[in-house]
Amino acid sequence: MNSMYTSPDFRRASLSSSGFLPKVLNWLIRGIWLLFRVLLIVWATLAIYYSNLPSAGLRVALATFFAVLATWLLWLSRDRRAPVVFVVLFLGVVAWWLSISPSHDRQWRPDVAVMPRATINGDRVRITGVRNFEYRSLTDFTARWEEREVQLSHLTSVDFFVSYFFVSHWSGGLVGHTFLSFIFDNAQPLSISIETRPEVDESFNPVGSLFKQFELIYVVGEERDLVRVRTNFRKETVYLYRLNASPDDVRRLFMVYLKRINELADRPEFYHLLSNSCTINIIRYANAAGRRAGSTFVTCSTA
Repeated sequence: MNSMYTSPDFRRASLSSSGFLPKVLNWLIRGIWLLFRVLLIVWATLAIYYSNLPSAGLRVALATFFAVLATWLLWLSRDRRAPVVFVVLFLGVVAWWLSISPSHDRQWRPDVAVMPRATINGDRVRITGVRNFEYRSLTDFTARWEEREVQLSHLTSVDFFVSYFFVSHWSGGLVGHTFLSFIFDNAQPLSISIETRPEVDESFNPVGSLFKQFELIYVVGEERDLVRVRTNFRKETVYLYRLNASPDDVRRLFMVYLKRINELADRPEFYHLLSNSCTINIIRYANAAGRRAGSTFVTCSTA
């Protein structure tokens, strides 16, 4: 029995097996390090491409130059200082990107040209900048910005809308948008949609929204406007869900929205697909309102 464990063949097999795991670990570390460097280059290249430089040609040229230079510094250059040069360049791009600030002063598209604002006086809420467009087509419409006054005591429920549409900027991918419509027992529903605020000739770009490409706006409008423009003119597929929430929860949620509307009117913010967007914020606000009442918002029916 003992001779079997000390045979030359077994020792060779043991040595071979013991060297396999370090090799796999070494490959894994190399792969992670390679992926990390690639992600740094991709992020900085996109940050330059979607930056605030006024010329599209200049953005493309600088983004291409950075990508080529970074590749040369990290993989082709024999200079030992090349990685340090890359780190300095990358940190410079980060500092530049962090310095880009949101603004209310741009040439906005007509459908997001007016920022809403809410004034709360006890039970009554007055909202300015309520959108109520009359559409004949996507490009032919009568722009109407109105003032609405509603009463919190008459707010009874909330509807949840999901709209699906294709975005050409993302290989024609299907994208979903969500928004809420607050229901009153003595007035027309009031819809609030968390959206990007594109400038003239801009359209939604999911990748660009990760790089400070769009400001954020809470569009407050008549349900007839916000829903009808999607179903009848943009040809989107829209689903309606009635949320199972008490009137108190709905009022708390509505107040959260009003607070955010006024915050954005006072201080602009950037839209971010993963952290400051429609569905993310709806879930965040609904959970917050539900927790304060010891309950949660639950979808219970569709229409």
